[in-house]
Amino acid sequence: MNQDITFRFAQRNDLPLILSFIRGLAEYEHMSDQVIADEATLEKWLFDQPKAEVLFAVTDDAEVGFALFFHNFSTFLGRSGIYLEDLFVLPEHRGMGYGKALLKKLAAIAVKRECGRLEWSCLDWNQPSIDFYLSLGAEPLSDWTMYRVTGDTLADLARE
Repeated sequence: MNQDITFRFAQRNDLPLILSFIRGLAEYEHMSDQVIADEATLEKWLFDQPKAEVLFAVTDDAEVGFALFFHNFSTFLGRSGIYLEDLFVLPEHRGMGYGKALLKKLAAIAVKRECGRLEWSCLDWNQPSIDFYLSLGAEPLSDWTMYRVTGDTLADLARE
């Protein structure tokens, strides 16, 4: 890994770059057809009504990876946590420690903000990422199943 790695939080003028990382992740996860986000939507939720943050890993004056995260809350711990929604390193920079560096930086942010935990989800088929997360000491939560409602189902539920 390049020892000159730095981190920076995204600014409004990074919207095209953020969207390109999101699209890169979606392509990797075989979900490109599900990306409907655009720069205007991201601008609203990242900067106008901020609900999430973006952290870039930078080396040689280029962004090589990103993490999009937000705060959640644990009633059992009685404190906030950080939920990592997306972690993505450009293909040509994988295996060089940038993903680990981003996770270490997020852990440091969580500790500084007095969060009780850092958590994320991983696709079941993504064995390289699963192996990576296990190597860091992360523990899978096998007793929990994530549920989701979106689109028409979400709208229908809201009307009931």
